[in-house]
Amino acid sequence: MGIPQPRHFCTADDYLALERQSEERHQFVDGQIYAMAGESPEHSTIVCNATAILVPQLRAGRCRTFSANMKIRSGAEQRDSRRGFFSYADLSVVCGEPRFHDEHRDVLLNPTMIIEVLSPSTEAFDRGEKFQRYAAHLETLSDYLLVSTAKPLIEHFRRRPAGQWLYSSVEGPESRLEVESIGCSLPLAEVFERVEFPAKEE
Repeated sequence: MGIPQPRHFCTADDYLALERQSEERHQFVDGQIYAMAGESPEHSTIVCNATAILVPQLRAGRCRTFSANMKIRSGAEQRDSRRGFFSYADLSVVCGEPRFHDEHRDVLLNPTMIIEVLSPSTEAFDRGEKFQRYAAHLETLSDYLLVSTAKPLIEHFRRRPAGQWLYSSVEGPESRLEVESIGCSLPLAEVFERVEFPAKEE
C-alpha cells in the first residue's frame, strides 16, 4: 500500500483536492494519505490481459470495465470528515449506470466486480482491510478477485444473497474462472499470458 504521509492528515475533501492535482496516485484511509507503490511487469501484464479478456465479452451487454485510474469510495459521504476510504482497484466492472461521488466523475460508488492483482507490498492490505471495507460499504459489489503474480491462481470471493461471502479458487493454465454476475469467463492461460513466474526453489 505504500508509506503513509503524516503531513497529509486531512479530510476527504482535502484529499480529493490534492489527488486531482497530483501526478502520483494515493489512497485515503481515515484521514491519512498513502502513496501507492509502482507495479511490476507481471502485475501490469496481468491487468492488461484481464482487461483485454473482459472488454469484448462485456461490449454487447450492460456492464463495462474501468481502469486502475478510477477511484472507488467505500463508505458514506463525509466531505468534512477525516473518516472514510478512497482507493484504487486494478480493474473494476460496473453493471448498469455508473454512479459517482461528485461532478468530477472520477470516484466510483457502485462497482459490481473488483479485481486486485497481488504484490508483496499490498497483499496483506488487499486481503484484509481493503476487502473488509469493500464488503461492508459497497452494496453493489458481488465479486472480488485476487490474482496471484507468483503462480497461475485466481481467488474468487462471491457475495451470497444473505450477505455472506463464498470463497473458491482456480489454479493452473488449463483452468477457467466463470463469473456469473457479469456473464464472463476468464481463461487462466490468457490472464497469465507472457507472465514470468518466480523460479521454484529446489
